Amino acid sequence: MKYQGSCHCGNIKFEAEGNIDGALSCNCSICQRKGSLLSFFSGDQFTLLSSGENVGSYLFNKHVIDHKFCQICGVSPYSEGKDPQGNRSVAVNIRCIDDIDLEKIPVTHFNGRDY
Repeated sequence: MKYQGSCHCGNIKFEAEGNIDGALSCNCSICQRKGSLLSFFSGDQFTLLSSGENVGSYLFNKHVIDHKFCQICGVSPYSEGKDPQGNRSVAVNIRCIDDIDLEKIPVTHFNGRDY
């Protein structure tokens, strides 16, 4: 299935293709503050539909996850990193996906604070 989403103002628009069978809620220092619900896609399943202008990047701790955010509205729709095999992986904040029923998505809680 193809999902489309964006930040609040529409500056960042994206498409992700795959199945969202669940989401991850992480309690690490940044995810807890953002309130993200994450679903993971391989790099070839994710397409940035907008120009990328005004897309900010935030790295912290081990600098392995590139947290993307809109420099206009501040919303964080996705992050980029690598899977265990070294391939590009994208964690999409499913709260930023259009027309998704969040109540139907099972959520797994991940203890990122102690990871």
